[in-house]
Amino acid sequence: MDLHLDGRIAVVTGASKGIGLAVTRRLVEEGATVVAGARHQGADLPGLVAGGRVHFVPVDLSTPEGPTALAEAAAALGGIDVLVNNAGAVSPRPGGFGSVGDDDWQATLTLTLMAAVRMVRAAVPQLRRRGGGSVVTISSVNAFLADPLVVDYSAAKAALTNLGKSLSKELGAEGIRVNTVSPGPVATDLWLGAGGVAETVGRSHGASAGDVAAQAAAQGVTGRFTRPEEVADLVAVLASDRLGNVTGADVVIDGGLTPTV
Repeated sequence: MDLHLDGRIAVVTGASKGIGLAVTRRLVEEGATVVAGARHQGADLPGLVAGGRVHFVPVDLSTPEGPTALAEAAAALGGIDVLVNNAGAVSPRPGGFGSVGDDDWQATLTLTLMAAVRMVRAAVPQLRRRGGGSVVTISSVNAFLADPLVVDYSAAKAALTNLGKSLSKELGAEGIRVNTVSPGPVATDLWLGAGGVAETVGRSHGASAGDVAAQAAAQGVTGRFTRPEEVADLVAVLASDRLGNVTGADVVIDGGLTPTV
C-alpha cells in the first residue's frame, strides 16, 4: 500500500535508538525525508544519515532550545508534514513513591511531557503553512494501566495522551491530525538493555533480567514483547493521509496486555 509519504518531511524525536530509530527507518522506506533529533547518533543512525534522506540534529530535548532547533532544521528543508514525538525515558522506582523526589518528577515530566509540548508548539506553524499534516505521539499503556513501579512515568504518559486528545480537537479543522500510540513492553534497550527495566527490577527483587522480561511478556496474550518495527509500522500508517479521518485516537499495541475494553 502506498502511504503517500514520498517527499514528505518528518521530524522524529529520540531518533537514535529503539522505537525512534525504527520509525525513522520506516519513514525513509516510505520516501520521507526525516529530521532526526537526539543527543547522540548512536550506532545505527549514521547508516541512515549516509543514505541522504535523514538529517541528524544533535539536540537535548529536555531543554526549551532542543525542539526549536529541530523545527528550524525542518523549516530549512521546506517545513514539517509529520511530527513523531518519541523522546522519553523511564526509571523504575523499586523504593516506592516515597523514593521519588522533586528532581525525579521534574526530569520525567520535562522529557516525557514538556519535550512534546514544546515540539508541537514549534511544529504547528509549519504544519499550517504546509496545509495540514500529522502528529503522532508515542505514549504508553501505563497512561491507563498505572503502575507504582513507574509512578512518575505513568503520570507523565497519562498527561501526554490527554494532551493529544485536546490538540486533536483544536487542530482538526485545520487539517492537522493528532493521534497517540500506546505500546506495552517493547523489545528495546529501554526494557532489555544494560540498566534497563528488566535488569533494574531484577536486581531489586533478586531475580535475573531474563526472568523479569519473561514474566512481563507472559502478561500479554501473545506471550512476547512488541517489536519496535511493529510500532513503527503503526506510526507510519497514522502519519499517512490513508487514515485521513482518524484523529484524537489512542491506538494500543500491547499483545493483549490490556484486560479491559
